[in-house]
Amino acid sequence: MFKIEKKDKNTEARTGIFETAHGPVKTPVFMPVGTKGTVKAIRPEDLYSFGSNIILGNLYHLYLQPGIDIIEAAGGIHSFMNWGKSILTDSGGFQVFSLGKIRKIIDEGVQFKSIIDGSVHLFTPENVVKMQSRMGSDIAMVLDECIPFNQDYDYTKDAALRTIKWAELSLIERKAGDIRSDMKIFGIIQGGFIKDLRSYSAEVISGMDFDGTAIGGLSVGEERGRTFEMLDHTIQNVDRRKPLYFMGLGDPVGILEAIGSGIDMFDCVMPTRISRNGSAFTPLGRINLKNKKYTRDFEPIDKTCDCYACRNYSAAYLKHLIKSREIFASMLLTIHNLNFIFKLVDASRDAIAAGNFKQFKKDFLNNYKIKGV
Repeated sequence: MFKIEKKDKNTEARTGIFETAHGPVKTPVFMPVGTKGTVKAIRPEDLYSFGSNIILGNLYHLYLQPGIDIIEAAGGIHSFMNWGKSILTDSGGFQVFSLGKIRKIIDEGVQFKSIIDGSVHLFTPENVVKMQSRMGSDIAMVLDECIPFNQDYDYTKDAALRTIKWAELSLIERKAGDIRSDMKIFGIIQGGFIKDLRSYSAEVISGMDFDGTAIGGLSVGEERGRTFEMLDHTIQNVDRRKPLYFMGLGDPVGILEAIGSGIDMFDCVMPTRISRNGSAFTPLGRINLKNKKYTRDFEPIDKTCDCYACRNYSAAYLKHLIKSREIFASMLLTIHNLNFIFKLVDASRDAIAAGNFKQFKKDFLNNYKIKGV
């Protein structure tokens, strides 16, 4: 199912191929986020043109609207949203646990109120994998308890143990329940920012009969240095023969750091979200097109970029669209930012194959200004 093809000689970076029911996925891979059944402000055809073979959906949002029955009646999530390649669906654990006062954690799962109509619902480890199977997901995520980064030892331990118990129940359901045989299931490592809990969670989850291992509970508001310190610590305790997925990571610097640590898969709303806020990635850093200096800039936002936006439109025009609150601005910047991320990951894959990822990463970071201009 997962074949490691090349390993970089100076880092933990690697390339591989992950097989799903809708075709192979080359790794490292960035998965655009299509939370509600669409990647915002972009067509599937544009994603195909970037080489996208997998996108991400979210069970929580799709469960609330339009509902699993509707998606199933439409022939599954691929048919419903007209996407012909792989789909990974998140269980919605993060969304549920962010609901605060309108959710309650119990041993069986999570009770929560709908943000749409206030009705009460229950997510359990068992029904979460069942619903993802009914939707037609290629890769399903288990239900986990994602916690804030600054919780104490006892709270963090309870959440990690609960996540492990739910992972076990998910696998029991897979063996005993009505789960599609071609759907892969990933376990999720928790443990907060407490190293012994991270180590224990990593060893137990990656030792279970999952098809891949996700690292959750990082990049949740903590200082960036702590993120990658804990990532590197966690990875020491996982089964490296399985694909490794860093949940919620999508900035260029973070992507390169994660690849260098041996991460195979990542996702984030960041590239599309900043598009809707008027920002763009460039080789020299992230730029804010709302700034006055772009008013009379009649060059592309990135002269080295071959995307549709950079081939046809100037920074001044994009600034005009943003200032005028035109939807076309979001569309063009989404094309550009996702193209930028895909090109970065493709170049990383080539550098790993050539054995020079460390130098590639160094050269990129030397030019890239994290704060942007």
